[in-house]
Amino acid sequence: MTGVPSLAGCLHSIGAVVLDTDGVITDSARVHAAAWKDAFDPALAAAGGQRPFDPVQDYLRHVDGRARLDGAAAFLAARGLDLPLGEEGDPPGTDTVHAVAARKDELFTARLEAGGVTVWPGTVRLLRVLRQERMPRAAVSASRHATALLAAAGVLPLLDAVVDGNAARRLRLPGKPDPALFEEAARRLGVPPRDTAVVEDALAGVEAGRRGGFGLVVGVDRTAGRAAAAALRRRGADVVVADPGELLTAGED
Repeated sequence: MTGVPSLAGCLHSIGAVVLDTDGVITDSARVHAAAWKDAFDPALAAAGGQRPFDPVQDYLRHVDGRARLDGAAAFLAARGLDLPLGEEGDPPGTDTVHAVAARKDELFTARLEAGGVTVWPGTVRLLRVLRQERMPRAAVSASRHATALLAAAGVLPLLDAVVDGNAARRLRLPGKPDPALFEEAARRLGVPPRDTAVVEDALAGVEAGRRGGFGLVVGVDRTAGRAAAAALRRRGADVVVADPGELLTAGED
């Protein structure tokens, strides 16, 4: 007879778990990708009709897991668009990197207000079991909307700490693939990185976990594609799962 779920073996020697937000806890990666497309495509068209932003491949390769300004700069540079950086107060548009990033934020916020964001059920099951096992849990995100998203989705009570884009800015933490976000989350949980697991779907995030010397780096590949899983392993994932719920096993009564 199947009993209550328990933690998979790879988590038995771990003292805390830090999870990325977008794509791991919340199903918000697709909303981010759509907002990036609508922000980038006018800039690409203005530059001479370059091919549009691909919300799957370009998103994963250049912006997923990065701070908004870093993602905008990385993608535009990859396409050879030498836009001036501009300033933080630039209005949304296509003339500067800051303007493109501001347009993306404007579009993302509008999409959230229109439809909200759902959570991944497998991750919620994992968080509940982690709480039951009294294992400290934190979420990280480069997005300044992350804490509000987690609260609206009803999962904030399952977490002991959140390090979002607002905290990163206040503490001047560099974005992924630098491990600073994860390190700050581990610090807040009171567990050293070597005893902490990182659960990430972004290549930059997996690399950050490896760079930070975290005890376990779990890559999440929701595409079920061999190439994506292989890329996560190359960046440093110890384990690759299709959903964090796979980090649970069914007990036997």
